[in-house]
Amino acid sequence: MNTDSREFVVQSAENGRLDAVVSSRMPDFSRSLVQKWIKDANITVNGKAVKASYHPVEGDKIKIIVPPPEIPDILPQPIPVDVLFEDEHIIVINKPPGLVVHPAPGHFCDTLVNALLYHCKNLSTINGVLRPGIVHRLDKDTSGVLVAAKTDVAHHSLAEQFANRLVVKSYIAIVAGVLSPAITTSIDLPIGRHRVHRKKMSVNTGSGKEALTQFTVLRQCDDCALLRVGIKTGRTHQIRVHLSHIGHPVIGDSEYGSRSSKAHYNKTVTRQLLHAFSLEIHHPVSNTAMLLRAKLPDDMRHFIKLRIAGQKT
Repeated sequence: MNTDSREFVVQSAENGRLDAVVSSRMPDFSRSLVQKWIKDANITVNGKAVKASYHPVEGDKIKIIVPPPEIPDILPQPIPVDVLFEDEHIIVINKPPGLVVHPAPGHFCDTLVNALLYHCKNLSTINGVLRPGIVHRLDKDTSGVLVAAKTDVAHHSLAEQFANRLVVKSYIAIVAGVLSPAITTSIDLPIGRHRVHRKKMSVNTGSGKEALTQFTVLRQCDDCALLRVGIKTGRTHQIRVHLSHIGHPVIGDSEYGSRSSKAHYNKTVTRQLLHAFSLEIHHPVSNTAMLLRAKLPDDMRHFIKLRIAGQKT
């Protein structure tokens, strides 16, 4: 296994302890893990081992050697899956909210991958032992359509479709506030890591990547709206970030919801009300066009029934 080695030079705006500075640069790793790396001398400053409490100064050169993770066997688990389509090449499921898609350090069980290994036995190997079969992802608390590959041939074809933006993705979102007709139905703003909270994403016109979100207001009530949302790109948290940026966060979003929205809804809503409603792909072997749809989960149907009175759901 190749060693993962990273280096960066401390900037003037980076203040605080070494473990905090490194954690802000590497948000995918916990601070306790970073502290262990410092203790084991896998993190050095100007070529020397230091303590986690050291305060780097501007110009310090920090080198990080990321040890290969200890990966346990990823075991099949009899977790129920709602199968929308399945053949010998692919499986399409309706992912429930609250289910993590694939294992990661610190979370090696109770994921969709564990469920698929039990259901399918064999999945594509291209994405390694932690992500067998996984071609694309949904956030833990986003429900809806997800396609996985059973073979490497199918994986290559699906991955190419996603990379070339040939896949049509449609979501249903319930957002806070009243959308004025003056609000554009397209949001074309780049997305990148939040400058302060490195585990979050934000609209970032400096170093962000292209991101295009389009939405249509399906129904409007006094304080919330039902949207159909399409994305041309697939940036992390894209819909949640874009809708929050224009002042209409997804209801129940603990990361990107406004303070007033959280206070108003979060006592009764336990997750962001965002659902991957449909996915249009071409079958990786037959090339047949496929439209795959997943019905709204009960929590969203219930919310619509209560909040948008007198209209069909």
